[in-house]
Amino acid sequence: MSFLITCPICGPRSVHEFRFGAEDRGPRPFGEKITPEILYAHVHERSNVAGPQKELWFHRDGCETWVTIWRDTRNDLELSKPQEAPCNQD
Repeated sequence: MSFLITCPICGPRSVHEFRFGAEDRGPRPFGEKITPEILYAHVHERSNVAGPQKELWFHRDGCETWVTIWRDTRNDLELSKPQEAPCNQD
């Protein structure tokens, strides 16, 4: 697997400079109705979509910044516009 990720500080870089964090699933659930099952699902279960997915990557060999990107998992292409991703994953 080799593709480019655009770091907002360093510009386009090889994926090998980054460490995958997770798919971005939004803020952690909280409140009175949270159960261990809900928290487990949020932290550990992945949607594994075939298509656009919002992801978090850490630029470990560069500026040490967390980067959020939209990536098409079918071809590992970084999507330049958020509107290329499904509406339900904002």
